[in-house]
Amino acid sequence: MFRPALPSLAALPPLAACGPMPVDQAEKLCVEQANLASRPRGRIALGAGSGARPVGALDVTISSDFILGRDPAQVFETCVKARSGKFPIRMLDDQPDWVG
Repeated sequence: MFRPALPSLAALPPLAACGPMPVDQAEKLCVEQANLASRPRGRIALGAGSGARPVGALDVTISSDFILGRDPAQVFETCVKARSGKFPIRMLDDQPDWVG
């Protein structure tokens, strides 16, 4: 007797989402990783809370690529290749969000 494998069919939609993404979409996501490889990012927030008590926050993001001294252009290219399976169409210097 033949029974359709329903549980295995249910697994297909999530697996389809794991495939390579379009190169332009990968480029947009990977520019951020290249920016973090070029320099740490941070912000400081200062203010006064109730009773005029000082309130502050410090947020610093440092990537392992920055610590290891990796070239941001190489980080970008490797990221795009890993996400899309293809090389970037536009180089890092030509990306609108590149702040290097």
